[in-house]
Amino acid sequence: MQQDPSRLKIVRIAALAWRRLRHHGPDEAQFWVIAFFLGTAAGLAALLFRLGVGQLERLLYGAEGHAVLARAAEMPWWLLIAIPATGGLIVGLILHRFTPDGRVRAVADVIEGSALGRGRVEIREGLASALASMITLGSGGSAGREGPVVHLAAVISTRVADRIRANGITGRDLLGCAVAAAVSASFNAPIAGAIFAMEVVLRHYALHAFAPIAIASIMGTLVNRLAFGDVAEFTLPVRNMVAFYWEIPAYLILGLVCGLVAVALMRSIFWAEDAASALQARTHAPRWLRPAVAGAMVGALAIFAPQVIGIGYEVTTLALTGRIDLTEAILIALAKTLAVAITLGGRMGGGVFSPALVVGSLTGLAFGLIATGLIPAYSGSATTYALAGMGAVAAAVLGAPVSTTLIVFELTGDWQTAIAVMAAVSTASALASRFVKRSFFLTQLARRDVRIAQGPQEYLLQLVPVSTAMRKPGAGGAPDEAVLAALLEEGRSIGVDSRLKPALRLFERSGCTHLAVTQRNAEGRVQVVGSLSHVDALKAFNQALAATAAEEHS
Repeated sequence: MQQDPSRLKIVRIAALAWRRLRHHGPDEAQFWVIAFFLGTAAGLAALLFRLGVGQLERLLYGAEGHAVLARAAEMPWWLLIAIPATGGLIVGLILHRFTPDGRVRAVADVIEGSALGRGRVEIREGLASALASMITLGSGGSAGREGPVVHLAAVISTRVADRIRANGITGRDLLGCAVAAAVSASFNAPIAGAIFAMEVVLRHYALHAFAPIAIASIMGTLVNRLAFGDVAEFTLPVRNMVAFYWEIPAYLILGLVCGLVAVALMRSIFWAEDAASALQARTHAPRWLRPAVAGAMVGALAIFAPQVIGIGYEVTTLALTGRIDLTEAILIALAKTLAVAITLGGRMGGGVFSPALVVGSLTGLAFGLIATGLIPAYSGSATTYALAGMGAVAAAVLGAPVSTTLIVFELTGDWQTAIAVMAAVSTASALASRFVKRSFFLTQLARRDVRIAQGPQEYLLQLVPVSTAMRKPGAGGAPDEAVLAALLEEGRSIGVDSRLKPALRLFERSGCTHLAVTQRNAEGRVQVVGSLSHVDALKAFNQALAATAAEEHS
């Protein structure tokens, strides 16, 4: 049977385009098409994650979303403990089986993958983390859904990047597209999704990446709106206007308070993680048991404060509509902070953004009730303070004042209080950054000795391998074998698989101009395979800095 020549021509063109894509990377038009489909896929993943959490809530609590709070308040105490404890046990078994360290992957790992991993993240561990976080949130764990969704989207972009053999720049751009789509699909926030990807994950605003990231963010939003409609996550009762401009100093003070609250929230999580790790080491308890104990503790806390159960958007809605009094707002904020610390410190899974919104709205409402009570003649609504506090705490935790401000506006649909929110966000972010490494995520990485907060001049030293700058024995400018043997005997050597950071430290400490580069042979003996000069190491570092600057300003 004779084939249609036109069809054969289309097949050949498609095959040629695929080979070119895999071997040379996508051109601009191809990248926009990839961004379109990647944004759709990431948006669908975020949608399925959200629906999965809802189905688990309905199965375990008989309600989902905002109705979970009312249902939890009516449940017997033993069931409140049993549900999150069982969920934690399943989470622990999943993480024990599919991750080497029993730790859930989230936004910090995506930032690390962007900076140090050529835009890639762990796939197997990422899928396990997404499932674990879904079970955590569905069974009542006190955390947010944005962290798991962002990492799940990064897993999808990693698979695409590996498939087309993308280089580091293209891999990071694909990562930005997936993250933007996931955030916009989670919060129905297309503008904030695009800015979040560049501000938090890529950590620069490269012009060449903006168009595909915007396309992906739009597709993520469309997926959300087709499923849930074009509605804001939170509905405010009235348009809250700042009473003239008399209240601006109060919002600046609110920002300072929220900055301290954000620091307390972050440090409580780190303290809980350290305490749980120390207790686990002391008791030799299996690591799969840790999330189960954390779930039981959250359930026990929910007996007295059912508001800590789940993501907490229903509590945020109550705060933004002023249906919580002063004492209740303070107590719930304290209980929520404790529950979040237990959940994340116990490695149950989930993100920190939604809890920051909850704690921030309660902090802002409490501050607003006090402020408006002291000077009622010159005050607007206390719920405006709740809105500003919500943005301020979240911005300080994420280290992302721009995208967080936009997310707050898009979550509420209220653009009238821009000045108040910006005032609180700016002071909260400035104050909190003095106590942590710029954000919760960067501090997490610093605790793992991954230094990204200081910028590329710091983390590139951990990225560039010694092998790229070394000279082989006998090459021009390399020391002879006798000199290399003497360097090895004096301890002035470094492994071929090491990075530039320890090499430059050794140069500074020893004052030498060359290091012997070593490798273990099949018999396990150390042998010299080359040399590294101080000048060559600095040249390699300078080239890496130049390439990063070119990417960021392209």
